[in-house]
Amino acid sequence: MTTGSSSASRSTPDSTSDGIRTYLGQERALRADRLGTGGLLLSVLAATAPLMVVAGVMPTTFAVMGIVGQPLLFVALGVVLILFSVGYAEMSRHVHNAGAFYAYISRGLGGTAGASAALVALVAYNALQVGIYGIFGFEVSGLFDTYADLTVAWWIPSLVALAVVGLLGWLKIDVNARVLGVLLVVEVILVVIFDVAAIGDPAAEGLSLHAFNPDTLSGAGVGTALCFCIAAFLGFEQAPVYAEETSRPHILVPRVMFYAVGGVAVFFALSSWALTVAAGPSRVVGVAQKESAGMLFSLTGSRLGSTFTDVLHVLFVTGMFAAMLSFHNVVARYTFAMGREGLLPSAFGRTTGSSGAPGTGSLLQTAVAAVVVVVFAVADDGPAGDPTAPVLHLFTWFGNVGALGVILLMAAASVSVIVFFARRGAVGAQSWRLVTSALAAAGLLVIAGYTVKDFDVLVGTGPDSVLSRVLPGIIGLALVVGLVQGLWLRSRSPEAHARIGLGNEAFQLDKAARETP
Repeated sequence: MTTGSSSASRSTPDSTSDGIRTYLGQERALRADRLGTGGLLLSVLAATAPLMVVAGVMPTTFAVMGIVGQPLLFVALGVVLILFSVGYAEMSRHVHNAGAFYAYISRGLGGTAGASAALVALVAYNALQVGIYGIFGFEVSGLFDTYADLTVAWWIPSLVALAVVGLLGWLKIDVNARVLGVLLVVEVILVVIFDVAAIGDPAAEGLSLHAFNPDTLSGAGVGTALCFCIAAFLGFEQAPVYAEETSRPHILVPRVMFYAVGGVAVFFALSSWALTVAAGPSRVVGVAQKESAGMLFSLTGSRLGSTFTDVLHVLFVTGMFAAMLSFHNVVARYTFAMGREGLLPSAFGRTTGSSGAPGTGSLLQTAVAAVVVVVFAVADDGPAGDPTAPVLHLFTWFGNVGALGVILLMAAASVSVIVFFARRGAVGAQSWRLVTSALAAAGLLVIAGYTVKDFDVLVGTGPDSVLSRVLPGIIGLALVVGLVQGLWLRSRSPEAHARIGLGNEAFQLDKAARETP
């Protein structure tokens, strides 16, 4: 498929989504005007799980890679992702589709590439969402053991959370946004309190800016450290997924993406610097290796007391819940978009009742998560089971698989932006955006290369472990299967192939064709 199968087929329809819903019995379009700037921003930022990053990702990066300059890595990644967002945001003004990544990729690189991107996105975001259930269950189990002297298997709270997330997925997106917003704001406040406390009570080396020294990034581990840190940003790229549910997507989506990337980069750079200040730049790696995921709680305990640290433990769990709900909403919308365009059975392309939510997509994601959690519960539980297995396996394996998929999707989307505007004859008008997209694609491909190369480090296996090849192979398999599906549709059902990435526009074209004498 080429992008310009006809100029009409790729034009933006003049009628509103209300007209489309009237034509389609209110089943094939998500409800518009549900989200404003605040609701959209909170929905996407919740996926970044700031407390989980500060308490989990940052100590792990310090400990495993031994690089003090983590704050500088967040600044560098912020620059790369701002470059990515320039073209991605401009594309969002032209394409409003709940299948954001694959819709954008299909508009530039064709329907076959779009079908492949759709399956990669579905697998990647499912992996990110499901992986969090492992660390969530482990942490909740620890809370019961510490505060109630009660032993609870990790998979029990995981399955309870799974049911609650599935229920919320059926509700209106603005209800979800409120839940996510409250949890996110509380998380951010607690991290800021720690940052202020660390700056007010630094270790023996004082308010050292050593972590921002470029010399701290020397060594072979920088590329792998980038892989760890980029996972902290995942969520900002979800803004276009909600485009159909906003009042002014061409304005709100770009605005939210820039707010999210800029805010996340600054927030995490300052918070990782606060960790180096609290522990001391010369000691932060050793402290992280000794304390692991307990590093933040150890540092807050000595500065802010046990009560604050107890609250932090609880909010650590609610922050993970917010991330699970955010990723669940994204998966449900990708499923909806794929069902609407024939990449999944049509039953998945319908909304549910008065909420206008993609209910069947939500059910599918809940079922997938339930199966994976049960499989890991059977494999990891028991007398010989390792109590940290849910974290080391479910969370680490699936989280890195998902991160690899999203990095590749961002790189492909950047290339697609260039092709999209070149085919529209807009190279001159969009020249600076195309340059930023090219730079972003190059940077993201380098990070993806390091991710595949060092996957054994990321998941904590030996270099000869079969898992270091099988796990990234999941994304490779999704890519190939999606390509095969796209090629099959192109040869067997050209009309369905031509719809890939069109979303509501395809149904508007159907309506126009039916009404034409």
